[in-house]
Amino acid sequence: MSGVVIIGAGHAAGQAAASLRQAKYAGDITIVGDEAHIPYQRPPLSKAYLKGDQSADKVYLRAESFYADRDIAMKLSTRATAIDTTAKTVALSSDETLHYDHLLISTGSRPRKLSIDGSDLPGIHYLRTMDDVDGLRDGMQADANLVIVGGGYIGLEVAAVGRELGLNVHVLEMEERILQRVTTPEMSAYYHQLHEGRGVNIHTNTAVTGFAGDGKVQEVLCGDKRFPADIVIVGIGIIPNTELAEAAGIVCDNGIVVDDHCCTSDPNVYAAGDCTNHPNPLLDRRLRLESVPNAMDQARVSTANMLGDDKTYAAIPWFWSDQYELKLQMVGFSADGDAQVLRGDMASNQFAIFYLKDGKVVAADAVNSPKEFMLCKQLVGKSADPAMLADPEADLKALLA
Repeated sequence: MSGVVIIGAGHAAGQAAASLRQAKYAGDITIVGDEAHIPYQRPPLSKAYLKGDQSADKVYLRAESFYADRDIAMKLSTRATAIDTTAKTVALSSDETLHYDHLLISTGSRPRKLSIDGSDLPGIHYLRTMDDVDGLRDGMQADANLVIVGGGYIGLEVAAVGRELGLNVHVLEMEERILQRVTTPEMSAYYHQLHEGRGVNIHTNTAVTGFAGDGKVQEVLCGDKRFPADIVIVGIGIIPNTELAEAAGIVCDNGIVVDDHCCTSDPNVYAAGDCTNHPNPLLDRRLRLESVPNAMDQARVSTANMLGDDKTYAAIPWFWSDQYELKLQMVGFSADGDAQVLRGDMASNQFAIFYLKDGKVVAADAVNSPKEFMLCKQLVGKSADPAMLADPEADLKALLA
């Protein structure tokens, strides 16, 4: 018995299974996931789910009945241990072997972990799964000392939740500024000021050298500095899960290498999501993205091509981050710009910054400005008058003509 086997049970897996059935695929579909949960959304984990505003059933991509009603088999709490591309089989930790006509690898990524003195103490957490959040939520109590290692988007989202729950929050960032790897100095300064205004203590140029505690973490050590800690959350980046593909002889290089059809070096094996390194013809370079829209779109493209279609994946990347009552929406990469234009007032917490290169829009950051964000998704690659972009009264739709 063959069909489509999907390794991984995240956004891409859930979308791929749904897309196959929507396309009237009648063969077997099996999702293999090492967690106990059906596919769920990851963004709420550092926000509404962590805060307790969203229950597990609201985090799932689709209800459990969706998969049962469409005869989509779930093998949860099960690891894929080996892929044999010649025999077209997947070996499982349950000692089963699955045969496939087409395979989708959507193994995602895992947190980069610290290996320094005391890093194995209880109370030090990484936030990647529902179980991770379930294991730390009890510690998120008012007046507790929360130390966040890493000043990226995940760390700042957790900092916002921590303050809203009444914790004492310290963010430790080893770079010169928070968000240094992902945004401009102006946006870093904006978020630095925002969080400090809400009571978060941000420490840049601060590297963690160890942890101390009797039976559980009680202090975070940064050279001669010590920060009291009841709970520590580490967010220092992720690592793509490519080991299974590599062992099967599938080409990998900073992710599983796929073509513009989301196909790997094996014609019967596709890949989607955080674990992939894909070509972007619109940006003329290869990318590995940690992005929900990327995972969902690659799932749609890969399954269409499994069924004989000829779809290519070409999209301008976009992302979002919710912190306090602010929604940041980003399209493109600000680092691609050689000029920037502010529309609105940063002090009002409602503005957009457009990034241009050679007079053309290449990216935008929009805070509580969904209209500007949506328009920018259409403006990328088009020439734009900076004065018009900067004028809040100007109708940007005219630039689309």
